[in-house]
Amino acid sequence: MPGTVTAAKRRVLEALKRSGPATASTVADALELTDVAVRQHLTALEADGFVVCSNGTPSGRGRPPTTWALTDRARSEFPDNHAQLTIELIDAIRAAVGEDGLRRVVDARADAQVEAYHRRVPGVDASLATRARALARLRTDEGYMAEVVEQGPDEYLLVEHNCPICDAATACTGICRAEWEVFRRVLGDDVEIDRVEHLLSEGTRCAYRLRRSDAAARTPT
Repeated sequence: MPGTVTAAKRRVLEALKRSGPATASTVADALELTDVAVRQHLTALEADGFVVCSNGTPSGRGRPPTTWALTDRARSEFPDNHAQLTIELIDAIRAAVGEDGLRRVVDARADAQVEAYHRRVPGVDASLATRARALARLRTDEGYMAEVVEQGPDEYLLVEHNCPICDAATACTGICRAEWEVFRRVLGDDVEIDRVEHLLSEGTRCAYRLRRSDAAARTPT
């Protein structure tokens, strides 16, 4: 099956994880395998996007050595406890400064998001469609798999099919409140925003209805 990491291939990935970029011979020596066997594994891993090869700097005569390194996809195969760490940090902040202090931390993060988003999302002079699609592209870059679906004249649905911070949002629901506030501040006061689906409220995704309006946006339930 393409993309499947077998036990033998995993040993090769682990060897590169330990050594950093290395030649096939170096990996073979570390695993006590033949160069031919390791090269076969590396070629298959390269085809599946787990490793990448490059030619090094020549030393003396002959072709420069070919080195192999892990890609971002390969790094995702190794344990990553950042979600648990985030939850522990949220709990520690709550214990140290209370709910009000935690809210201030979340709001400070929201302020930083707004500042960063303003650099990539057009202002109120742009159409709602332009602003919404720019926001969706930005959120997709952050791992939310966002898209904009047209619902009618000046009405759109901003859909996020993935939540890369779901564990943190579960531990601190104020994060979801703050993200809605970020959308409102970035899209502008002429946009009314209603959350119509919420992943943490038995939804399968998060979705927001965006409409042009002179009224202030309403806080989603």
